[in-house]
Amino acid sequence: MTSEIGSIGSKRRSALCLCGGGITGAMYQVGCLAALEDGVTGFRANDFDLFVGSSSGATVATCFAGGLQAQRMYRALLDPADVLFAFHRSHLLQFDLGEWRRVGRTALSAARKLVSSLASRHPLEYDPWNVWLELDRFYDSLPAGIFTLDAYEQFFAEFMARRGISEDFGALPRDLLIVAHDLDSGERVAFGRGLHPAVRVSRAVAASSASPILFAPVRIDDRDYVDGGIGELAHIDLAVRAGCDLVVVVNPMVPIRSDPLARDIPTGHGRMLHVRDKGLLWVHNQAWRIRTEDRFRRGLERFRAEHPEVVVVLLEPDQGDATMFMYSPMNFAARRTILEHGYTSTTRLLRAPDSPIRAALSRSIRAVAPI
Repeated sequence: MTSEIGSIGSKRRSALCLCGGGITGAMYQVGCLAALEDGVTGFRANDFDLFVGSSSGATVATCFAGGLQAQRMYRALLDPADVLFAFHRSHLLQFDLGEWRRVGRTALSAARKLVSSLASRHPLEYDPWNVWLELDRFYDSLPAGIFTLDAYEQFFAEFMARRGISEDFGALPRDLLIVAHDLDSGERVAFGRGLHPAVRVSRAVAASSASPILFAPVRIDDRDYVDGGIGELAHIDLAVRAGCDLVVVVNPMVPIRSDPLARDIPTGHGRMLHVRDKGLLWVHNQAWRIRTEDRFRRGLERFRAEHPEVVVVLLEPDQGDATMFMYSPMNFAARRTILEHGYTSTTRLLRAPDSPIRAALSRSIRAVAPI
């Protein structure tokens, strides 16, 4: 699916905005951009003037801002033997022991208060409502996140060092903005050149990747940060403020549009009729995607009215295609399927005679490869 806003002017300052979507979302982004490198003469994913990354897109954006090409990343991720990005599940799924120790202490305190409260009451004074009020203490004993991103931050820092990518935003070949949210203030925060200059790139990437519930917030200078998410505009506004008039957005997180009369919902038990057949986590996932898409579409409508001079090219999975919906966002084992899906679906879009992607990119670099 693509969408184009506005028309290209004489200025050619461009930005690439990469949204979240977990591991599978990052794979989709790499596949899409590898197809663009193959399909458009002169186009290179690392040639944008500005990269804006949030959530898992922060990792991919950093790689491009550091000089890596999409084709190189695509080949490396397709081949498990390639050590370019030697990522393993263990880099993400490490328990936050500090959080779980806090859970133990506070849960024990809550249990003691519950027992003391029940023991002090006469049986005739028993009130189930009071019991539930006491049990509320246990909610505050839940961890801030199941896992920690410390191991991933270390892995990514070592990867950057091996590839000669600087931890200093100001020393990168291209401008990079990493977006996160301050948990206590609720404000969006952008880390980049001249913005929070003391923060290392790998630390900012970890902060932007801290998806609530799954990962504990990442602390930077006594502030807690969580997932940058897609926001209302996939953070396109940051690119426009930086003077960009061509913005390419790759957003992997769209809701599936299922036909209730067809068995098109892939589950571990075969194809089913309804999203609910994938269980609680996918019901939540689909609901989150629906809310996010609505906010995003409304934001784009406002943006069209306010900035008609800016071209926004939007790359998203086809909502009728269940491939991106088949795998958990944390499923690294599905990387080949998702990479190839991003590549082939984008190639099909480029082949269309009236492709807005090809039109926008060809005008900006003045040449299109034969497909």
